[in-house]
Amino acid sequence: MSFLLLLLGWIVGILTIGNIFPSTFQSTFSFVAAVVFFLSGIGLLRPFFKAKLSYSPIYRSIFGILLSLSGFFTGHFYANAQLDQRLAKRVMHIEQVDAIVYISQISQWVLDDPSGAKIRQKAVVLNQAHSPMLWTLNIKEELPYANMLPGHYYQVSGKVRPAHSYAVPGVFDAEKWMLQDNVMATLQVKTIQPVTANEVSNLGYNFQQFIEKQASWNARLKLAVEQKRFDFRDYLSRQPFQQKGLLLALLTGDESLLSKETQQMFKRLGISHLLAISGPHVLIFAVLFCFVINLLIKRFKPQIYLKIPRPYLMLLPFVLCVWLYTAFVGFEIPALRTLLTVILISTIILLQQRMRASSILVLSAALLLLFDPFSILSAAFWLSYGACFILIRVYQTIQQKSEAATEHEQVQTWRDKTVLWLKVLVESQWKIFIALFPLVILIFQQVSWAAPFANLIAIPIIGALIVPIEVIGAFLWLLFEPLGMLFFQLADACLRLLLWMLGCLDSLMASSLHWFAMTPMLIFMLSLSVLMIFLPRGVIPKGWAVLCVVPILLGVKHDDAFRLNILDVGQGQAIYLHMPKHNMLIDTGGNYDESKFSVGQQIIIPYLMQQGVKHLDSVLLTHLDQDHSGAFSRVAEEIKIDQVVSNQKDQRFDGYPFEYCHAGQVWQYGQVKIEVLSPQSADLNQVANNQNELSCVLYIQALQVGKGYKSFLLMGDAGWEAEYQILQRYPHLNVDVLVLGHHGSQYSSSFAFLKQLHPKLVIASAGFGNRYHHPSPITLARLQALKIPLLTTIDQGTIQFQLDHNHEMQIREFRSEKTWLRR
Repeated sequence: MSFLLLLLGWIVGILTIGNIFPSTFQSTFSFVAAVVFFLSGIGLLRPFFKAKLSYSPIYRSIFGILLSLSGFFTGHFYANAQLDQRLAKRVMHIEQVDAIVYISQISQWVLDDPSGAKIRQKAVVLNQAHSPMLWTLNIKEELPYANMLPGHYYQVSGKVRPAHSYAVPGVFDAEKWMLQDNVMATLQVKTIQPVTANEVSNLGYNFQQFIEKQASWNARLKLAVEQKRFDFRDYLSRQPFQQKGLLLALLTGDESLLSKETQQMFKRLGISHLLAISGPHVLIFAVLFCFVINLLIKRFKPQIYLKIPRPYLMLLPFVLCVWLYTAFVGFEIPALRTLLTVILISTIILLQQRMRASSILVLSAALLLLFDPFSILSAAFWLSYGACFILIRVYQTIQQKSEAATEHEQVQTWRDKTVLWLKVLVESQWKIFIALFPLVILIFQQVSWAAPFANLIAIPIIGALIVPIEVIGAFLWLLFEPLGMLFFQLADACLRLLLWMLGCLDSLMASSLHWFAMTPMLIFMLSLSVLMIFLPRGVIPKGWAVLCVVPILLGVKHDDAFRLNILDVGQGQAIYLHMPKHNMLIDTGGNYDESKFSVGQQIIIPYLMQQGVKHLDSVLLTHLDQDHSGAFSRVAEEIKIDQVVSNQKDQRFDGYPFEYCHAGQVWQYGQVKIEVLSPQSADLNQVANNQNELSCVLYIQALQVGKGYKSFLLMGDAGWEAEYQILQRYPHLNVDVLVLGHHGSQYSSSFAFLKQLHPKLVIASAGFGNRYHHPSPITLARLQALKIPLLTTIDQGTIQFQLDHNHEMQIREFRSEKTWLRR
């Protein structure tokens, strides 16, 4: 039990990776860690001197807490030390480069791309830092040498871009994803030229060290595995199979041949996890291989079992098969989890020890995080281990029923066993669905109601039929290609049947993928409720779970008097304003190429869902430029909108109560006052020809603020002309926070305007590396001359102003909350 507490503390400590604590808290943190380590050391020795004390419940409780804290601090410092090492290699600027790269793994083909098929290739870059690092190369298919071969060196040129994600609560963190994948940058490749190892060696000493390392036996083995993966994909791509993409994905985890249509259907049905390699895939291969070995031994050398019992003899080939398959699928987390678990179980068997299944799973998770602490940043880690824990609980229930049946001397027929197997399948699916429900909402904000039914159909067919056929086919393909071809044809036929069944389910359950508007606190309450349901009987009354669900059923209640979030939407603007009994979205961000990236789908909606917002009282669009209003239609598909306000009307607003914004309008919600300063109502007929200058300019005042920023001026895309008119009409305007017009363009935020207002803080909403170079160096010079501080969504991410219970306005910068997001 003590060892388990230590492991759990270690895992929780790893979970703190990248979290930034105040400096005073950090020093206290380090001091407490030192004290805990000291006391834990004494605690380990004390039972030898006072044996009676070691059995005291109080002593055991204190010692357990100390062990957990020891594991926590060890995990925390270890994970963050690893993070600092990895971040030291990351690229920070956009620039043109010439790089020497080594290809250690096969590429990924991107089908159904609007710009044509492209290739994504991970490559080890040798000449851009003191040590090699991994970049992702984006390659156009028509380039010479576009299909880069594993084991070869190339000289490439192009524009390198650092990882840069949208720092918005609830939104997918691309920087975290790339960090977990150990990718330091992406390179848009312009030219590719093969070079030899000798040519690379002549460039420097470090290159020679790297080349020698690639000659080691383990590097050659990995390269051989990658070459086989490449050969297998190349073989399947040339075959007339209808479902070659699924054949490849299910066998190797490579989605290069998978159509976007199939991927979208699997996502709608909530079974995208089946496209990744899972533990059963790996075990099926190992079981089949060991089954063949067992038959050969029984046929030709059965006397071997007299010297070495069969369970012990089969351990080595079983572990070896699991390792080979894990390597073949690129050491994905579910496969790696299975490998570690198999090694642990094999060790326990060899040592003739006993360990609970849940303890083995915790130990494998702890070991995985020792080898790769960044795995904890992956959704696959949590979903994979979460599903395993539920399956263990299901297995324990089955075992108890079997033991009860044995005690009553009941003989189970094949029919009883079939019924039991079906019950287990159904029970495991609904339990996994319910148990992982809070986790799925937390990660994705979306849940597919079709998932339990789709899994009931897909898992037995894929796990018990298609994958074994594919594994046998792949093995035979290595020995005799025509024979392997027959098995692949059979697997292809099974996949066509499966897709037909899934297609029927997809059509029956249209729109099964559902967004959930739940705050982190409500998700925590839901998780607590689910935990109570799955705890063994007698621990906690199951009825208590209902109490945790009550706040969710009553709906989200925000007691914030004022909260204004300037969202990081790239080159555009979107501002969420929460007031007592009123939610307003000011601008929605842009609409550039929805097939590549949707601001509405991938930023605005997830953010609002994470805030618990399924309904907006009003959407105010400062003007209809696409970077301010482009995402409106997509947002309106998921969010109920009561009213639209703008300086211009178009067909997107049909069906919504609409109001033109103009100077003189005032809205007040509690102690929050919103006033429109521009345009004049007489100028609205000129908006079509002068959208930017006639943007709706909003002046927001939080009247109850006792300390901090009280007044905010949002300029939209208004420029010098509008600024001049505002200064004339409102000469005594008091502004604490100014959101710069036109993203900080040189044609807005004039020196006179900034000088007269002299806000305490200005903010520019602009995109990283944008082609307009906003905010303009000229605007920055004006701010510097006037000594006005500047924040940008580029450097700070989402910027939040929130009134606390002491009537003080607090400011929060979301790029300051994770180490990898800091600039």
